[in-house]
Amino acid sequence: MIWVDLLRAVALLLVLEGIMPALMPKRWRAILLSFESISPRNIRIFGFCCVTAGLGLLMASQWFG
Repeated sequence: MIWVDLLRAVALLLVLEGIMPALMPKRWRAILLSFESISPRNIRIFGFCCVTAGLGLLMASQWFG
């Protein structure tokens, strides 16, 4: 059962990650290029915030589910 959930999570990740380059490839490229001007520290903080939010949502889904 857990493997099915993991597979679904990866599938959803791929769908969400593919929307932007599929619909707006030029804008997606411009966004990626803009990351060069952002400091590694700020990118790391953003990544940490995303991980924290994701873990929080997972914990909330366990609590409500």
